[in-house]
Amino acid sequence: MAKVTQVDFPPRELVSYSKETQTPVTTQPKDVEEENEEEDLAVAPAALEAAQENEAHAEEEEALPHELTEEEKQQILHSDDFLTFFDHSSRIVERALSEHVDSAVMSAAFAQFHPNLVVGGTYSGQIVLWDNRSNKRTPVQRTPLSASAHTHPVYCVNVVGTQNAHNLISISTDGKMCSWSLDMLSTPQDSLELVFKQSKPVAVTCMAFPLGDVNNFVVGSEDGTVYTACRHGSKAGIGEMFEGHHGPVTGLDCHTATGPVDFSHLFVTSSFDWTVKLWSTRNNKPLYSFEDNSDYVYDVMWSPVHPALFACVDGVGHLDLWNLNNETEVPSASVTVEGNPALNRVRWADSGREVAVGDSEGGVHIYDVGEQIAVPRQDEWTRFLKTLGELGENQEEAEDLATQRLAA
Repeated sequence: MAKVTQVDFPPRELVSYSKETQTPVTTQPKDVEEENEEEDLAVAPAALEAAQENEAHAEEEEALPHELTEEEKQQILHSDDFLTFFDHSSRIVERALSEHVDSAVMSAAFAQFHPNLVVGGTYSGQIVLWDNRSNKRTPVQRTPLSASAHTHPVYCVNVVGTQNAHNLISISTDGKMCSWSLDMLSTPQDSLELVFKQSKPVAVTCMAFPLGDVNNFVVGSEDGTVYTACRHGSKAGIGEMFEGHHGPVTGLDCHTATGPVDFSHLFVTSSFDWTVKLWSTRNNKPLYSFEDNSDYVYDVMWSPVHPALFACVDGVGHLDLWNLNNETEVPSASVTVEGNPALNRVRWADSGREVAVGDSEGGVHIYDVGEQIAVPRQDEWTRFLKTLGELGENQEEAEDLATQRLAA
């Protein structure tokens, strides 16, 4: 920032006389006029410089700092606010100095089959790997920032496969999917461009694999569209398109609760359009839309043990639990985090008895889920099958009614 002092010099007055005055008009020689103009030009910078110096001296006199006494200094140094600030700031500086590249982490996951490893996807496109056994707080491995890997933010990381044959899968908003070996992140084992109908790159924001499947998967995109895709074979790449959301898809989760009925074809999505939608890979239209939300819905996840239960979080601090066997219009249970921060992640414990949410302030909140909600009864699977049938009938009736209105 620099102060600018403006000095206005009025134009030189031009005097003219009419013929009636009988006063002879005298004109100055050209060289005299040029001398006068040069004098004016010489005066202008001098006046401007003097004005700037005066103003600078005045500011210095006004801005003289207050000299703290030794007692005041000690009070500040030992205050709780200063100690908290210094501790937090020094950790950030130390971490930044010890890293070669400092980029925001957009996604994170435990590396399945490796309980000590945590995988992260960053805003720069780099994949990083932490090892809990290491004394370092910084990653032990990083992928290169090159055209062979990701160059856009990575919102999706997941380890799929079996104990003896598994890969890290990552997808970024550049539409590229990479497969990595956790033993070597210097280069991807293979990559795939996710393009719809060979012309439209898909900016992926979320990803999920159906239970037990390592080839087929579902992705959500920035434009609100959902796609099915596969990694290998003659149909590798984007397959079917699912339309229904009117904003970026923020979360996606495939059904994982196992029981007497197979619901692995179901998945749920959340979006900036304030809705959660229930889908089946057998139908490219939503089975149902849950619209009892008052802000952006940032994430959604099925219960790992209850077939009809899922959790979602929104931008004003709400955590909602939906048991579709009991109610489809409003949540079965809700809680609001104090301060109403945006909740951008939700995860269930494997037992289905706890839910963890992460907020925009950097906090993580863990809630116990009551047994009457979390633990499924024996008839929950058959009840959910009936619920899906009723939702399908209602959807058909709504579509028929819409068609009739358009025809009218």
